[in-house]
Amino acid sequence: MAQDLTGRKVAILVANGFEQVELTQPRQALDAAGAETHIISPESDRVQGWNHYDKADYFPVDVALDKAKASNYDALLLPGGTVNPDQLRVNEKAVAFVRDFFSANKPVAAICHGPWSLAEADVVRGRKLTSWPSLRTDLQNAGGLWVDQEVVTDRGLITSRKPDDIPAFNQEMIEAIAASKQPVSA
Repeated sequence: MAQDLTGRKVAILVANGFEQVELTQPRQALDAAGAETHIISPESDRVQGWNHYDKADYFPVDVALDKAKASNYDALLLPGGTVNPDQLRVNEKAVAFVRDFFSANKPVAAICHGPWSLAEADVVRGRKLTSWPSLRTDLQNAGGLWVDQEVVTDRGLITSRKPDDIPAFNQEMIEAIAASKQPVSA
């Protein structure tokens, strides 16, 4: 039976250059489960996805990062792409936004290069996680226990390696959000 996320709000934090499929497919799964999803970005109007190295579609920003608060959301999704997390990890407000979800013990799902932001937020220490292989050393240097697995869940942190892992990633993410405490909107 599918998990019901009715009443749950999920923030999707991205900058220009996110891997489009790592936003669209998890977002579709969350929406299908009943969650309300918002694209949060340092950009205020729209943000552009990429298909690997090629620019792709634009998506409207629902909430500018300057106005976003982790307390308004039940969970956080961090899509990958190399350009996107590289921009986010040098943005103090983005790093603080990520850290606030961990401080509140809310589920965080990160795929591919998305965990780069987690390393910058200093929230991987002692956690088992995975990512795109090129992040292995960065995540280990940040204190993470990196493994090469399709999906890893550790204390509310859900991580996957690549777009091929999205089905398993979506399932674990939705289960973690459904199991978390009462929705913020309730």
